[in-house]
Amino acid sequence: MTANNIYFCIRVPPPNLPDVILFSEKIESVASRIVQAPRRHPDMNISDLLHRALRHEWLTPEEGVFLFENATTAELMYVGNAMRYQHVPGNTVTWIIDRNSNTTNVCIANCKFCNFYRRPGHDESYITTIEEYKQKIEETFRFGGEQLLLQGGHHPDLGLAFYTDLFKQLKDLYPTLKLHALGPPEVAHIAKLEKMSHYDVLKALQESGLDSLPGAGAEILSDRVRRLISKGKCGGEEWLDVMRAAHQLRLTTSATMMFGHIETNLERMEHFAAMRQVQSEKPADAKGFLAFIPWPFQDEDTILKKIKRARNAVTGDEYVRMIAMSRIMLPNIVNIQASWLTVGKQIAQVCLHAGANDWGSIMIEENVVSAAGARFRFTADGIQQAIREAGFVPQLRNQQYEYRELPQGIMQQELKAAGMIVD
Repeated sequence: MTANNIYFCIRVPPPNLPDVILFSEKIESVASRIVQAPRRHPDMNISDLLHRALRHEWLTPEEGVFLFENATTAELMYVGNAMRYQHVPGNTVTWIIDRNSNTTNVCIANCKFCNFYRRPGHDESYITTIEEYKQKIEETFRFGGEQLLLQGGHHPDLGLAFYTDLFKQLKDLYPTLKLHALGPPEVAHIAKLEKMSHYDVLKALQESGLDSLPGAGAEILSDRVRRLISKGKCGGEEWLDVMRAAHQLRLTTSATMMFGHIETNLERMEHFAAMRQVQSEKPADAKGFLAFIPWPFQDEDTILKKIKRARNAVTGDEYVRMIAMSRIMLPNIVNIQASWLTVGKQIAQVCLHAGANDWGSIMIEENVVSAAGARFRFTADGIQQAIREAGFVPQLRNQQYEYRELPQGIMQQELKAAGMIVD
């Protein structure tokens, strides 16, 4: 806590819930966003729903909508925070050092929110070479990382052999490297090209070195939404089926949501319900979804914004409420991550008092969300300081959410403040 920052505590327990301190943050950045919402629905009661959430009962999507639209921010934060401590006791907030690199920017999915992709044959299209990977991986090791988050586009000519050969080469070169790679839409695309099942594609990738599967490409798991914003990607049910197959193989995964574009509040809550259902189906000895990460749609220069279908209107208050709703609606997923990349340091700090227990990665490299306007960046020292400022103890982790010792003498990134918001 620095001398020139004013901090405060809010103590607003929901009816009949035990009294706890909710959060501490800068007055100017938080107090103005806590608003009272109207309460109206003859068949639902906010206090009853919050008590049920604290007992880890599954609320229906309709009940989730009612809470999201009627409970106060303080009430949602209170319960989200309490559930966080039920899942993850203690005062630590985890983070990771890894790099988001891309196999290729060639993609035929034509997502209307993506500025990263290029069509086949475009002058700016590329496929990353082994020499380029070597430079990226060795730099990642110098920064203290041990993992490559490796994703790309739906390249029409890159089938299963390309990825299995790539993974084997990388693991032969760097046996300790962890590959958190691809995602359900890419797996579905490969399966379509090869006329194989999701299970068999994932099994081949796993045998070639895949360590875990990111939750990329979920957006909103409503086919109405997906037809309008990402028609070339797999549908919502196929995304879920890929994750079911991954869990059968005991691959650990994450789950995501990109919201704040054309979806309804009900579709957001149905997205939560679909995620928790798949998590409930995993084998007893599988970890399944290790974490859930929601972030707001980034709209800079996107087709969605240009055709006036959507723009990023998600406020800080709404994002904090969505973090709390993630806890409330997903009682069977342990870790909730705050997306500092898209909402910035101060909002992410408040999220640590609303249900989030993880700060994610320093993202040594990130090209996809940044192409649509995400400008926030952290060094390893900066990310730890941000966690401490919020009142927590930073703890380095790996992708399995196991604690790591911070390597001695690691390099700090040199971030360009001219084009980024650096903390």
